[in-house]
Amino acid sequence: MNKVPSVDLTDFLSEDPSRKQKFINEIGKAYEEIGFVALKGHFLSDKLIDDLYAEIKKFFDLPQETKDKYEIEGIGGQRGYTSFGKEHAKGRKEGDLKEFWHFGQYVEDNPKLEKEYPDNVQVEELPKFNEVGKETYKQLERTAKYVLRALALHLGLEETYFDKYIKNGNSILRPIHYPPIKEEPKNAVRAAAHGDINLITLLMGAQGRGLQVQNHEGEWIDAIAEPDELMINVGDMLSRHTNNRLKSTIHQVINPPKELWGTSRYSVPFFMHPVSDMPLDVLDNCVDENHPKLYEDITAGEFLHERLIELGLIKA
Repeated sequence: MNKVPSVDLTDFLSEDPSRKQKFINEIGKAYEEIGFVALKGHFLSDKLIDDLYAEIKKFFDLPQETKDKYEIEGIGGQRGYTSFGKEHAKGRKEGDLKEFWHFGQYVEDNPKLEKEYPDNVQVEELPKFNEVGKETYKQLERTAKYVLRALALHLGLEETYFDKYIKNGNSILRPIHYPPIKEEPKNAVRAAAHGDINLITLLMGAQGRGLQVQNHEGEWIDAIAEPDELMINVGDMLSRHTNNRLKSTIHQVINPPKELWGTSRYSVPFFMHPVSDMPLDVLDNCVDENHPKLYEDITAGEFLHERLIELGLIKA
């Protein structure tokens, strides 16, 4: 496969069983073959997208000392600001050429999880920043719920199988700023080759060239979304849960050509995580004599902790 397929969520949401099945077949095939789709018909309005980009640009344009006061010690970067070059891909020492912000879950009716998750960080200088971030978070979470329902049906599970695990899940909305590149980077790229940790990732801002996906032949292909599309990929948790039937694909954000070094890039991934006690044990119906069980049993929380250590965000 040498391009990322496009699917339309309105097919799945329609009352027409054949359109719904068409969406299930298309997204299932794409995730088994390349692990990425471009998705139309999501729940983000054009106004919400415009408002979000306006607010995140204002935030990243704030003086560095203002941004630095929102970098919270001791929580592994789970909320608030993470400064330039702090995060690196698994197995690499060079920090990625980016700074970012984290919005986390807005817990409903669950005091235990309210205690478990850090509080969202309020930006005093920008009153709309947190409000627009919260609304974006909610609409991406809603979009992700239906994508996972389609995947549950593709896997032969009950349609709402994932619902109980993603309600109040440990999901993260991450506005990223890749600043202009001022000098030849030493081995560093905007985001080094990596797989995502979570169930699925919904990415805003893949409209320009930069994001690349590795297909099964090991070739890098450009993943460029249309203006009305989100790019959505499988993460390692879902790949592990399905015994690699659904593929968590390695991807990267390359540096632009030299003539564009003076430009910023913004992208906004939503990392859909389940609650930490979700068992990621390999699903029984993804194991047979040709596909033996590849992974030990583990919970989502244990798996996330392991990976955050590997990424350098928390200490062992």
